[in-house]
Amino acid sequence: MLDVGDIISITDVFVIAGAPNVRQVRTIVEAVEQALKDRDDTPPRSVEGLGDAHWVLMDYGDLVVHVFLDETREYYQLERLWADAPRVDWEHVPAAAR
Repeated sequence: MLDVGDIISITDVFVIAGAPNVRQVRTIVEAVEQALKDRDDTPPRSVEGLGDAHWVLMDYGDLVVHVFLDETREYYQLERLWADAPRVDWEHVPAAAR
């Protein structure tokens, strides 16, 4: 997770994730959508790239989730592109604990 709010004005946080195959990219996308829906019934404003699932962008306004096929993530290297953005610590909270 990168705090990009002071660098760009369109969002506050980028979440960047990767998976070794298209099926797992789609599974991550589905899990993110379900988790945010379960948490506060938030649907994405838009989802782009799900057709080929090499780079799926999920726009939630203040949060943008990028889910890459590993080879695509390596090619674009968003973490390097946004190297000036502070990293945000993330801790998984099991659904039962919410």
